[in-house]
Amino acid sequence: MLWFIISFIVLGLLAGAVARLLVPGRDPMGIPATIGLGIVGSFIGGFLGYILFGHDLSEGAFQPSGFIGSVLGAIAALLIYRAVAGRRLVRH
Repeated sequence: MLWFIISFIVLGLLAGAVARLLVPGRDPMGIPATIGLGIVGSFIGGFLGYILFGHDLSEGAFQPSGFIGSVLGAIAALLIYRAVAGRRLVRH
C-alpha cells in the first residue's frame, strides 16, 4: 500500500510537471500544487480512458497510455483552473 501511494505521488509530480511545461504561460505553483495537478489529471485521464476505451485495473494500473492520459487530464485541469482563477481575479 505504501508503494502505491509513493508511486502515485511521483507519477502525479511527473504528470503535473509535464503538463505545466506543455501549457504556455506562468503558473505560480509549488511542488505540492504540481503533485495535486498531476493526481487530478490522473483521475480525469483515467475516467476518460475508461469511458472511451472500457479498460480497467485488471489490465495493469501503470501503463504508458495511462501516463499520457494523466498528462492530458492534467492539461485539461490546468486550463480549467486558469479559466476559473482568471474570472475570480477579474471580478475583484
